[in-house]
Amino acid sequence: MTISVDYYFSVASPWAYLGSARFIGITRRHASRVTVFPVELARVFAASGGTTYAERAPQRQDYRQLELARWSRRLGIPITLAPRHYPVDRCPASCLLIAAREAGLPVLDLSHRVLRAIWHEERNIADWDTLLALGLEAGLDGKALVEAAHCPVVAMQYERDTDRAIAANVFGSPAYVVDGELFWGQDRLDFVDERLAGRPSPPRYKPGDL
Repeated sequence: MTISVDYYFSVASPWAYLGSARFIGITRRHASRVTVFPVELARVFAASGGTTYAERAPQRQDYRQLELARWSRRLGIPITLAPRHYPVDRCPASCLLIAAREAGLPVLDLSHRVLRAIWHEERNIADWDTLLALGLEAGLDGKALVEAAHCPVVAMQYERDTDRAIAANVFGSPAYVVDGELFWGQDRLDFVDERLAGRPSPPRYKPGDL
């Protein structure tokens, strides 16, 4: 039986980048159906008590960079810790992915290209020419995708996708929801793999259990 996965992430999340290729490999191995939901992470943080990288104390910022370097080395995935175009406006790239999703195109591969563009290739994912090129590199009609991404309805869908994430109790990026069960972070992909392989989930925690 095909298991569906809701994939929530910020297009500028380094953790989503580090997990992206593995997530794609896992879901393809299990023939899972993945729905890609780019989200506005600042709104997700505001709803769940989180803070953006820029708002964190210096020691927390430093440790985040240290952990990124550790995971990059562990996974063998090159990452630029201070990319040239970061922080970046996430809306254009998010709308591009939503336009691709709504058109029924293979958006998962495109999402990986967007993440790699910022964290490895140091490209500007807020630049429409860059996004057009990424669409072409993915074998898609980049021009048509960019045109669709400019539609107001797509920007509204970006807001609805973020609302959906908040309703699903997502509080960070990346987050994977399998049959209602939330897995947060690329370091939880082993659990996602097990879940998609059919291993039973642990008993569900309910508020008030503790």
